[in-house]
Amino acid sequence: MRAHHARAAQALDVRVEPGGEFWGWAGRTLGAPARTATGQPAWLRLVSALEDKASGKLWDGALDAQHAFGDLDRHRPALLAVHDAVDDGTAYRAELSVRVDQPVLSDDPVLQRDLQLPDSWWADLTGALEKVAAVDTGRVAVRQQYMDRAIPEFVGIPAPVAPCWTTAHADVHWANLCAPLRILDWEGWGRAPEGFDAATLYAYSLLQEDVAARVRDAFPVLGSPAGLAAEATVCAQLLQTVSRGDNLTLADPLRDWSEELRRR
Repeated sequence: MRAHHARAAQALDVRVEPGGEFWGWAGRTLGAPARTATGQPAWLRLVSALEDKASGKLWDGALDAQHAFGDLDRHRPALLAVHDAVDDGTAYRAELSVRVDQPVLSDDPVLQRDLQLPDSWWADLTGALEKVAAVDTGRVAVRQQYMDRAIPEFVGIPAPVAPCWTTAHADVHWANLCAPLRILDWEGWGRAPEGFDAATLYAYSLLQEDVAARVRDAFPVLGSPAGLAAEATVCAQLLQTVSRGDNLTLADPLRDWSEELRRR
């Protein structure tokens, strides 16, 4: 990965800055700060996959997002260039993006501390996600087949009918958000039940009651009939991760949420 990251930097004519190496899940991605030939701060991210798996939603997510959203009124780091390579059956894609200098709001997707964010930040977030929701796409973030299977198993109700499907970022959690607002990690975006991003952020806020309440205030779809399908889907997704040994700190709050959904 380091060798291919260096080759991609050379191909894209950028200089990687030392000391900022960041590895993604299971070593699948490698990112580092860089500078373009004109001195612009950038971020060079390399993702790898078996050559026959190097396609589809996750592989093309950042590139598709650039075409669909651009920089989303500066709330999304713009993609500047892409470089693809194949070596010995492994595909590598390098994505050069505008660098985000602000730290993420949480090192963990699950919020572990209280956050006091200004009303302007919440207005920027709701406005940005409204623009995302309005974009037409053939990409799919959540499949009805998954909902039909997982919601009865993990929430204990039949999958609610989603009255509306919209476009979602589909991974809005606190490790993908900055202040001032930047929304990171656009791999998995696509169609989902209305309110999916709001429900996702709410789920990852459950350990902080005040923040969870603020999410509900910002997104009135939560708690409404229109949002039930999205909430049940997110609750099922995270309870499924708990069953696999992940997100264990959320286990009890998620079960409480599932009880609320059953009552509704």
